[in-house]
Amino acid sequence: MRPSSDSAARISAPGTAAESGTAPQPDRSPAAHFATTDSLSAYWRFYWAVAGAQLARWLPRSPGRILDLSSPDFRGAQRATTAGHDVVTLLPSAEMTRRRQLTLINGHAPRPPRGSPGRLRQVVGETMFLSSFGSDVFDGVLADNRILSRHLATEASLTEIARVLRPGGRTLLCVDSVVLGMALLAEQDCWPELSHAPSADVLLVPWPDGSITRCFTAEQLTELLTEAGLEPEWIKPRTVLSASTVETMMAKGDPQALNRLVEMELKATDSDDYVGVHLIASARKPG
Repeated sequence: MRPSSDSAARISAPGTAAESGTAPQPDRSPAAHFATTDSLSAYWRFYWAVAGAQLARWLPRSPGRILDLSSPDFRGAQRATTAGHDVVTLLPSAEMTRRRQLTLINGHAPRPPRGSPGRLRQVVGETMFLSSFGSDVFDGVLADNRILSRHLATEASLTEIARVLRPGGRTLLCVDSVVLGMALLAEQDCWPELSHAPSADVLLVPWPDGSITRCFTAEQLTELLTEAGLEPEWIKPRTVLSASTVETMMAKGDPQALNRLVEMELKATDSDDYVGVHLIASARKPG
């Protein structure tokens, strides 16, 4: 099921006038909100908690080698290493390398505890064409944080992901949905483009900052994964609970509210792709 142009026009970012009944705030438009996530807001604390829980469920139980393409601000690499996996994080430039702080005890670096988590290594390289890596070398590939929507040649990126995965390896990815794309078009008064968006084979949407995002339906994402030689396991919205619901529950001051909301989200299995602004998918390399 695909959204209509009317439904896209009604989409608003968490905390906007459409939900609160207050005067519109320019910096809380859908584009501004989803371009710069505010980790301190109630909605984004919920969003990243859901993302972390989804990743924890997806990660292989046995320690393996994971390639993370999701950019340095994604928190998944640390979660994967804590779970015992060796993670290679691909960075676009050396300036984005995170330096670990060294804590000294009596003038010496502390020894890592027994049963320490996996290793986290940072490698500078091109995140779309994975020429730095051989074929069939990773047990998993993380392409979260909308990275494949920012790589407009998504077909080429998925082909590379399939190449570096070992047979039986899996990938977890997150992309922008057609719902978000239509909301952005409506916000920018691109009504002719909006009328064709639901039936477009490829939907490229400009952001106010000059960047472009590629948006997908679940059907389109399934087709691209299959063409790349991957078997889709599932595709669903990252979140289905509305921002107003999240913010109302979080505002009550219940210390367990966040955990309850995350549990509710993870149980919401009967969802179509038009519900959420981001889609997540898991796919497996045959063999």
